[in-house]
Amino acid sequence: MTGTGDRFPAEVATALRRAGWQPGRWDIATAEVWADRLHVHRSPGGHPHTVLPAAVEVWAEFGSLTVEPAGPSGRDIAPCAFTVDPTLCLHLARTLSDLGRALGTALAPLGEETASGAALAIDADGRVYAVDATGDWYLGATFDDAAITLLTGTRPARLTAPEQPHE
Repeated sequence: MTGTGDRFPAEVATALRRAGWQPGRWDIATAEVWADRLHVHRSPGGHPHTVLPAAVEVWAEFGSLTVEPAGPSGRDIAPCAFTVDPTLCLHLARTLSDLGRALGTALAPLGEETASGAALAIDADGRVYAVDATGDWYLGATFDDAAITLLTGTRPARLTAPEQPHE
């Protein structure tokens, strides 16, 4: 890999830089405002959001950025633009809670894919997921991996429910 040391491939580093990211970017003030807003928000059914340290780190480094792919074609599928802003997922507290329960972990919102509106979420271990009308997707073991998946058009892994016995 090239671009920002070994962290991102060149085309991903280019897309991130065009969006305003640079190594060392850190806006903890905005991340804390988002954390406070999520802490007090409840869905109409009373579901809270989870705020995780892994999410706060992503918000601080990449928050408020809308990242567009550097090129028009991807490796497996069309590359996806995304925005890092957890308030875009404010209405999805129950959805993220349900998916987290199915995965055996808590999920915090990160933002969304710009074109599809798929919600982006992160778990306590830093794994990143997308949730849209077509299903739930695993984007990578870290936010960096997820950004690479989205911006290079690498096909994400679909999450599937465990097989249920037929009666």
